[in-house]
Amino acid sequence: MSISFDKALGIHERALNFRAQRAEVLANNIANADTPNYKARDMDFSSMLAAESEKRQGGSFGLERTNSRHIDAQGASTGEQTLQYRTPMQPSIDQNTVDAQIEQSNYAQNAMDFQASFTLLNSKFKGLISALRGE
Repeated sequence: MSISFDKALGIHERALNFRAQRAEVLANNIANADTPNYKARDMDFSSMLAAESEKRQGGSFGLERTNSRHIDAQGASTGEQTLQYRTPMQPSIDQNTVDAQIEQSNYAQNAMDFQASFTLLNSKFKGLISALRGE
């Protein structure tokens, strides 16, 4: 009997890769905080999670109407995650949309989320190792 890493690790591996990519995007924003006309970018975890859930379940992942009086949910499906431009809270004169404090806060939150995903992935590997050893 073989071990399927996709089933054993779940979404944690994909989440870890996403957090690493987002860290690069946020670090790029921080590095360009003083660059004129630079537009801050970010990635959305919920769209990645929805796309991954849809891919794993092999079908559409959406809302179900159980009554004819329910409102139809149009545009609820999401595709692959892409870089999105951030809407500035307070636009600057040089058209730079980076707010250094928000970017640093997002970077710190992303680092904590990365550590949480890494810890969960590490515990999954420890569980697999103990299962292989028969402990």
